[in-house]
Amino acid sequence: MSISPTLSNFLKEAGAHYDVCAHPHSRTSAETARVAHVPERLLAKSVMLEDDNGCVMAVVPADSRVRLSALARMLGRANLRLCEESTLREVFKDCDPGAVPAFGMAYGVETAVDDELVRNSEVYVESGDHEQLLHMSRGQFSELMAHARHGHFCRTEH
Repeated sequence: MSISPTLSNFLKEAGAHYDVCAHPHSRTSAETARVAHVPERLLAKSVMLEDDNGCVMAVVPADSRVRLSALARMLGRANLRLCEESTLREVFKDCDPGAVPAFGMAYGVETAVDDELVRNSEVYVESGDHEQLLHMSRGQFSELMAHARHGHFCRTEH
């Protein structure tokens, strides 16, 4: 597979500048960072959550976990929980399971990005498959995330 068509269209419409970085097949964000030789703090990990109001994507560094209570307060939402796999398959039809790109807005999903990611000089993002990452500058990532909610709602796992 290659970059998901939905993501590709979103990036093209935004006039985004990025590089595509191929890497050996991986299953998790930690494994992706390792096989792609990318520090985990530079890899944007998408965590899909839902409540009675629908889905929301939390985007955090791959070495971090979402603090659900902090995110819920920031968004004014309650009872956030991980999305069901069936919901992920339905929303991200043109992506491999588990390779969700960090730009939820391309799929009509409310997106929140943790401030930790925009502190990096560069960011890597899943492309919709398990063998390619998109590499872009902090400025480009920030521009693409301009309409996302921003705040601090993650904690580093290490």
